Amino acid sequence: MPREGVFTRVLKGGKVSVGDEMSVDKAMIFDTHAHYDDEAFDEDRFEMLESMQENGIGHIVDVCASVGHFDRVYDLVEKYPFVYGAVGVHPDDADKVDAAVLDEIRKYCDMEKTVAVGEIGLDYYNDEHSPHGLQQEFLIRQLDLARKTGLPVIIHDRESHEDVLRIIREEGKDVRGVLHCFSGDWAMAEEALALGWYLGFGGTSTFKNDRGVRAILARVPEERILFETDSPYMAPVPHRGKRNNPLYTAIVAERAAELRGTTPEKIMESSTNNAKKLFFRLKTR
Repeated sequence: MPREGVFTRVLKGGKVSVGDEMSVDKAMIFDTHAHYDDEAFDEDRFEMLESMQENGIGHIVDVCASVGHFDRVYDLVEKYPFVYGAVGVHPDDADKVDAAVLDEIRKYCDMEKTVAVGEIGLDYYNDEHSPHGLQQEFLIRQLDLARKTGLPVIIHDRESHEDVLRIIREEGKDVRGVLHCFSGDWAMAEEALALGWYLGFGGTSTFKNDRGVRAILARVPEERILFETDSPYMAPVPHRGKRNNPLYTAIVAERAAELRGTTPEKIMESSTNNAKKLFFRLKTR
């Protein structure tokens, strides 16, 4: 009987070890976007993180999403060698930003394990407390910060495709990044790719009502794909509605492989290599 592959056993809840079919860098799953600082993990955060590497998770980028969570993210970054940080202000918190917050972000950008400015962007769905003009102002200011620090950015885009594209085109010169949880159409994907950006795919690519995302995932050049979970949110089918976690990256990779006629191992290896190129400060063996 042939040996089970690393991804097969992760999907079944099994563990992987260094000698399993691929080298450590290739075998380890890379979750490029998670929120382990979120309150949803308060009861078992450390237990889960301490089990990640024995369960095949090689790298996690923990992404700031709230002004008050910078220290929570960086407590994890300092504690776990495989956790890296992204620092920025989510558009939902645009009304909480002032010069002091921006200065704090800049200081975190100087830390060795900070790999991106994010999660920044526009959200026209949840905009009750963050007017569109204010969101755009602080997106532009944080793009400028990324340019000055040489860091890439992680962009949140919800029901704001046109303005996101316009701003990264006009104000994001010399800045690279990823459109997190990509939800645009192929025309948007083509323009972002032409600008040198990456597209992030997670649980939504497995949802039955998101055929458009799957169609784009099937067409995007392999060298521009990043896999992510957005944990604790957006768990893939068959776990939709439950708390997400980096192990489910394997499910996204498996579905992507089916769409593209390749293997989960190969496409995860490509995503991992892409992440290393984008998040240039990330150190791996």
